[in-house]
Amino acid sequence: MLRRLPILTVLFLSGSLILCILCCLSCRKRDKIDSNPEIRLSFSTDTVFFDTVFPTVGSVTKRLIVYNQHNNKILISGIRLMGGMNSNYRINVDGHPGINVTDLEIPANDSLFIFIRVTVDPNNDNTPFVVSDSLEFQTNGNLQQVKLVTWGQNALFYRKAMISGNVIWDSLKAHVIYGSLRIDTNATLTILPGTKIYFHQHAYMASSFQSTLKVLGTVDHPVRFQGDRLDFFYKDLPGQWEGIYLEQGSKDHGINYAIIKNGSYGLAVDSLGTLSNPMLAIDNTIIQNMTNDGIYAYGTSIRSTNCVIGNCGGTALDVEFGGKYDFRQLTIGNFWSSSVRLSPSIYLSNYSFDTAGQKITNPLSSAYFGNVIIYGSNDDEIKLDSVVAVPFQFTFDHGLLKTRLNVSNPNRYIQCLINKDPRFLDVQKMDYQIDSLSPVIQMGIPMGVPLDILGKERGSLPDLGAYQHLVQLRIKN
Repeated sequence: MLRRLPILTVLFLSGSLILCILCCLSCRKRDKIDSNPEIRLSFSTDTVFFDTVFPTVGSVTKRLIVYNQHNNKILISGIRLMGGMNSNYRINVDGHPGINVTDLEIPANDSLFIFIRVTVDPNNDNTPFVVSDSLEFQTNGNLQQVKLVTWGQNALFYRKAMISGNVIWDSLKAHVIYGSLRIDTNATLTILPGTKIYFHQHAYMASSFQSTLKVLGTVDHPVRFQGDRLDFFYKDLPGQWEGIYLEQGSKDHGINYAIIKNGSYGLAVDSLGTLSNPMLAIDNTIIQNMTNDGIYAYGTSIRSTNCVIGNCGGTALDVEFGGKYDFRQLTIGNFWSSSVRLSPSIYLSNYSFDTAGQKITNPLSSAYFGNVIIYGSNDDEIKLDSVVAVPFQFTFDHGLLKTRLNVSNPNRYIQCLINKDPRFLDVQKMDYQIDSLSPVIQMGIPMGVPLDILGKERGSLPDLGAYQHLVQLRIKN
């Protein structure tokens, strides 16, 4: 005769059986691969930085953690280095080495480790300053990327950096900016002759309130600002970096003998000042190959001599919201061909717009252009855009102008040549020196600028523009 089990024992056994069944069902669910196309991986970082300057041929390893933060197993179809066999990087994914690893499972709420190795030779002049690649992850048809970034040459690197106090940069090593470099309030950055400043993609330099930038190049040793890609393809490729921003409230900026090239903006200047103490004094400087403006000036003051602005996708000199300006011996040659250029080479206005889209005005107190060349591929390279009853003062004094404007006012246009080819030496190579048959030769008057941009004497009958003809010495761009 069977004995009855105690009721508590029956309940315990029944509960245990139910719990086991639930655990089994739960385990089966967690073992199932989730094919939801909305699934996303998570990462320990979105950019793996190797921020070491290597003294010799270097090899460094870093770790990236990939997380599955979901309640089901995930299958990663592929993890690959975008640079392929040419990449400076190699990966090891949970013991699987290579440049392309496929079909990796991550259990629910688990992770895997990727070890990343980079090898570069910082003493190889052909190595970019910033060696970059990306890891691509494919999961359920979705693509995600993690950037890989390494400082690749012997240089000084700045990543979202801030300059404080009085800082001097010399030419002993190149300076490479990744992200941004900001001159802090009341700080001064002085850049000595021959210094080279390179910007990674989208990087920029900015000068904050009450700060100052001083660029002290010479005719033989100019200071250079350009992108950080050194291979031949990037030599004349515009848009490689953002620009130099002299923000409102910054002051007393001086730039002499600089070459600023291949960015989005050359200089953006935003503040008021006076010609006796201008916001920016810029001399003997070349700004060229910008996707937008060469100089963007917003209600500010600029004094300039012997400058060249060439090949801009926007306006070479864009003056908005008035201000005070004095440009002497300026050459503008705008033969932009990378896209359709709708903007003129020079734009002058005495207004802007507020956040509500309403016009706000500010006097253009003076805009003087003496011994200048303003020429390019558009039919009209000058646009004057003013609000009536607000001062709008400008003068072109001895210049060569390409324009359809009515230039009959002798107080505005003083002995100017209109729509004549200045005969630049080679516009395709952005060489805006003039040949011996140029109509601008000896067409200027003394402007207090006795030497041209290359240090040649002008004499009593100077040529128009930044270059005196028959110059033998050239700045290499």
